[in-house]
Order: sequence, then structure tokens, then C-alpha cells
Amino acid sequence: MDEREELQEKLDLLRAEHRDLDDVISRVSENPPFDQLQLSRLKKRKLVLKDQIIWIEDKLYPDIIA
Repeated sequence: MDEREELQEKLDLLRAEHRDLDDVISRVSENPPFDQLQLSRLKKRKLVLKDQIIWIEDKLYPDIIA
């Protein structure tokens, strides 16, 4: 498996985790009272995942100016 395939696999996993966190965040916030600290940590994790997704996408699909 080459580096590109590994990055694509990692990207797929990160996107799935990001979607899952979206579902968890919406479920947690639907049922008040909810733990604000837990919700904050989930949102922070989601932001970290988004940054990792963007970094990998930039590696896989560089913005080459022709």
C-alpha cells in the first residue's frame, strides 16, 4: 500500500468519525439538561478532526496553479 492509499484510508476514517460526532453532538444537545463540558469536548474533537481532514485533503489534492 503506498502513501496515497494510506492517506485516503485515513481520510475516510476521519470523515466517518466526524459524521459520527455530528450525530452524537445533536443527540446530546437534544436532551436537556446536558453536560456542557462533554458537549464542549465533543465539539473540540470535531474541530480537530476537521483540521486533520483538511490537511490530508491538501496532501492528496494539492492546489497547483497552472
